[in-house]
Parts: sequence; C-alpha cells; structure tokens
Amino acid sequence: MSTGPSPHGETPAHGDTPAHRDTPEHGETPAHGPASSHRADLPDPEVIGVRHGLFGPPGTGDTSGYGGLVKPVTLPPSSSRPFGGYFDDVDDALAAALGDTYDAAVEKIVVFRDEMTIHVAREYLPSVALTLRNAEDLRFELCLGVNGVHYPGDTGRELHAVYPLASLTHNRRLRLEVSAPGTDPHIPSICDIYPTNDWHERETYDFFGIIFDGHRSLTRIEMPDDWEGHPQRKDYPLGGVPVEYKGTRVDPPDRRRSYS
Repeated sequence: MSTGPSPHGETPAHGDTPAHRDTPEHGETPAHGPASSHRADLPDPEVIGVRHGLFGPPGTGDTSGYGGLVKPVTLPPSSSRPFGGYFDDVDDALAAALGDTYDAAVEKIVVFRDEMTIHVAREYLPSVALTLRNAEDLRFELCLGVNGVHYPGDTGRELHAVYPLASLTHNRRLRLEVSAPGTDPHIPSICDIYPTNDWHERETYDFFGIIFDGHRSLTRIEMPDDWEGHPQRKDYPLGGVPVEYKGTRVDPPDRRRSYS
C-alpha cells in the first residue's frame, strides 16, 4: 500500500485508513491481551475441571509419558465494557437491532487475546445470526463454518459450537459460541442463513454428536454411517476401538443418497 502524499498534498498518518481504524490497535485492549494473565485486577477464569494426564485420565491408553500432568481446565471470564477497538460498536449495534430480546439472547461477551466472542442462548442463535448478517451496521456476511468443543466438566453445557464470522463490508471479525447439555445435544441449524455451513454442521455432528435441528440432511460425513460414537469427544477411547470392515456396496442410481 502506498505511503506517498494524498491528492491534497497530505500524507495520511499511520492508522488513518479504514482497515486500521476498524481493527483494534496493538495494545488497545491490554486488559484482555496475552500479557493480562498476571494482572490482579482481572476477573478469575472459570474453572470447570482438572485435567489428569495430557490426553485424559489413566486407563485411556495415554502412552505419551505425561500421565502425571495435573492442570485446571479454565474458560475465560465474562468481560466488562469498554471492550476496546470496534467491539463496543458491534455490541451497541447488536443491542439496538435485537431490542428487547438482547438480554435473553446474549448470555455474556468475552474479549480474550483481542478476540470477541458472543455467547448466545441456543434458542436465539438463528435470530442473532440473521441480525449479524443483515443489520447495516453489522453486516457479518461470511460464516467460516462451525467448530465443536467438548468440555466434560462444564456441567449442563458440555457441548459447545463455535462460529467464526467475518464482515467483508466493515473489515471486522467475531465469534458466536453456543452451548448445549450432553443429555440434550440440540442446537438450531443456521444453514438457511449461512448455506456454506452445510457440511461443517454435518462434520460437527459426526465428530461431536451435536444435533443441528432443521438441517436438511444431517448424516455422517467422514465416519461410516453405522459408526458408533463421536471420535472427537473427550470420553471417546484413544485406542482399542474394534473396527469391522463390512465391504463396499454401490447402490443403483435411483437408490443413492442425495447430498444436495
């Protein structure tokens, strides 16, 4: 990018371009940056469990040599305003667009390592996603998929779905995070809002067991259709899973499953 004089003979100061104005400046949110973990004035992280061993407790097939590791499992705490950068503007625009439903829909906002995560109650996910996509001051047109996370110690919220969003209009990024209990692993699909999430939701269902209600064809995408369990959950065995090869079957064209 050119740093020469502008048409009016003035050289823009560093950070005066829209890309720099809308991106949190280095150090702009020091309370939530990487160096903030030692600050005494910050809220304590939420402790949801203790990890024993690098990959799990004894008896799970851990042969890494780190079986003696004992470490708390923590989640970043809720953040307080001002968040810094464009994060406050996003929160204001979302609150204005959602109106009276904002308090019920948004459980908390976390700014951690200069990244904004909006935790949303699962029943409000479609309306929040639609608002983030369509509202003029938000315009998060792109969803980069969905990632599953399994926190066995987060009682009543064991399964998390994380959605990275990007605004091409405003050059901004944020994440949505939704949780569901392991006994009721249902989260609404947002494929009608972000069609590119189709196969991402199928993969998250395949590996984590999250059921995306409303998905048009929520079937396994990587594991065989008759596979038992969800391999990326923390309670899935690290080894010793019997695998039975059942051969290959090619159905006639009129009986093949549609992927569209």
